[in-house]
Amino acid sequence: MANPNFFILYVNDPLASATFYTTLLGRPPVESSPGFAMFALDSGVMLGLWKRQEVLPVVDRFGAGSEVAFAVKDDAAVDALHATWRDRRLPILQQPVRLDFGYTFVAEDPDGHRLRVFAAGA
Repeated sequence: MANPNFFILYVNDPLASATFYTTLLGRPPVESSPGFAMFALDSGVMLGLWKRQEVLPVVDRFGAGSEVAFAVKDDAAVDALHATWRDRRLPILQQPVRLDFGYTFVAEDPDGHRLRVFAAGA
């Protein structure tokens, strides 16, 4: 069985999105060009940012239908990251709230992709 280890977000401007994710992730991309940028994450997962207009086959849907989730260790870490991202002026779509799966909030990247931070519930 294959295990997913590479995720791609379709973006309008990969270089601008790479700048956003460099700040968000605290690391530069391992690859960057006008049409594509890629980040290597500590987990071994790769995050790619591909220029939407260059994707083949052509993409029908864009943004808001994608979500990148960041698991953190506890509620305090959720609140701390919420404060940091709010101070960086990321659009916050959902304030910290307890849901069935845990404590979470949702922000948005420049292309409308949701960025969910959560601490799993007990």
